[in-house]
Amino acid sequence: MKTDRLGDWRRTHYSADIRPELDGEEVLVLGWVQDIRDLGGIRFVILQDKNGTVQITIPRDEANSGVLKKADSLQRQYSIGVKGLVRKMEKAPGGAEIVPSEIRILGVAKQPLPLDITGRTPAEIDVRLDARVLDLRREENQAVFRIQHVALEASRSFLSKRGFIEVYTPRIIVSATEGGASLFPVAYFKREAFLAQSPQLYKEQLILDFEKVFEIGPFFRAEESHTRRHLSEFISVDIEEAFATADDVMRVLEELIHQICKDVEKNCGRELRILKHNIDVPKTPFKRFTYDKVLEELKEEGIRVPWGEDIPTPAFRTLGKLHPYYYFLTEWPTKSKAFYIKPRDDNPDLCEGFDLMWRWIELASGGTRIHSKRLLIKRLTEQGLRPESFKSHLQAFDYGMPPHAGWAIGLARLVMALSGKRNIREVVLFPRDRFRLTP
Repeated sequence: MKTDRLGDWRRTHYSADIRPELDGEEVLVLGWVQDIRDLGGIRFVILQDKNGTVQITIPRDEANSGVLKKADSLQRQYSIGVKGLVRKMEKAPGGAEIVPSEIRILGVAKQPLPLDITGRTPAEIDVRLDARVLDLRREENQAVFRIQHVALEASRSFLSKRGFIEVYTPRIIVSATEGGASLFPVAYFKREAFLAQSPQLYKEQLILDFEKVFEIGPFFRAEESHTRRHLSEFISVDIEEAFATADDVMRVLEELIHQICKDVEKNCGRELRILKHNIDVPKTPFKRFTYDKVLEELKEEGIRVPWGEDIPTPAFRTLGKLHPYYYFLTEWPTKSKAFYIKPRDDNPDLCEGFDLMWRWIELASGGTRIHSKRLLIKRLTEQGLRPESFKSHLQAFDYGMPPHAGWAIGLARLVMALSGKRNIREVVLFPRDRFRLTP
C-alpha cells in the first residue's frame, strides 16, 4: 500500500486533550490505530498516542469520499494522522470524539499482528516478549513505564537535594566486585575483562572526592536462577556516603521510598487506575527486625532456618504474610554478607548490613562499609578472594578512607511494588535472563 506524506501536518493536540470544551474546534491528532469497529452506517476508529486514546467517528452519510476510502483501508497498528472537528459525545471516551475531514495513512502494519494490541485476547508472557515492541502498545504496559519514569525522577530529585552528586562508573572491569561466580567475561583487546556486577568499589573510592554520590545504571550478573524476580541485566540505584553508618543511610532509603510512593500516587493516578493498583504511601521510620527475630518468627510458623544461613524463598514468602509492608532486616551474620560489609565491633559474628524488604521481596541491600584496609584484606581472604585482584581498590584505602555506608536498590523490583506486577519481566522493556537474548 502506498502511504501518505506527513508534509506540513503537525499535531495540535494529544488524545487526552480532546475534551467536550473543544466542541466545534478543528484539531490534528497523530498516532496508531488501536481498534476498529464497523457498525455498517458508522465506523469507529480508536487512535492511540503516548497519552492515551481518542475515538474517531466516521458516519458514512456525512464523511467525504476521501475519508471513506482511507477508513476502509485502515488496519490495526497503522500509523495515521487525522484532521477534523471535535464533537461532544457523552458515550465517547473523555466525552468527546473527532469527526474527520481528512485522514493520512503514514505507516502500515503487516497483518495479522502477532499479538492483540487491545489486550482482549491474552497471550503468554514469552509470546508477548517475542513481539515486545507491539506488547508495549498496550496501555497497561505503558502505565508501568510511566510509573518507572516518575520513580526515577523522584530519586534523582530527592538525592540531589540532599547533596548527592550523580556519577557514572565503568561497566568493563578487571576483577570481580562481589566474587567471581556470577561474572560475565568479555574479550577486552588481548585481555580478559568482566561486565560490572555493581558500582560498589568505584562508589566507595569516589566518596574520598565527593563524599556523597549516587549512580543509576545497568549492571550484569550471570544469574542462574530463573525466577519471577531475577534478571541477568538490571538497573540499580546506588548511593554511597562518607562519614556515615548503616543507620544514616537507612534513613535516607526509607525517606526516598516514602517520596517515590508519594510522587507516584500524586502524578500517576491514570496509570494506577489502568493497572487497578493502589499505592500505600508508607510512614517512616520503617519497622526494623533483626535476623534473629525473624528466625524466631519463622520457627513459630514451623519453618526452621539454621543460624548463619540465608533465608530461603519459601520462608521469605511467610515473612511477607506476617509483614505486608516495607521493613528492614538487620544484624545479619557477617559470613552471609559481602566482604565489604563491616562486622560489628561488639560481636564480629554479626555485621552492620541490612536489607530493605517489601513484603517477601528484597528491594535493596546495604550497610556500613569496612574502611580499614587491614580488615578488608582479612575479609577478602575469608571469602576465598585474592587481595591481589583488588589491588587498585585497596590502594584507595591508603588515602584517608573515612567511615562510610551505602545501599543499592533493584529498580525493577521497586517498580513491581509500585505497579502491582508479579513478574519482573513485565517491568523491564527488553528483559535479559539465561534463556532470553532477544529482542
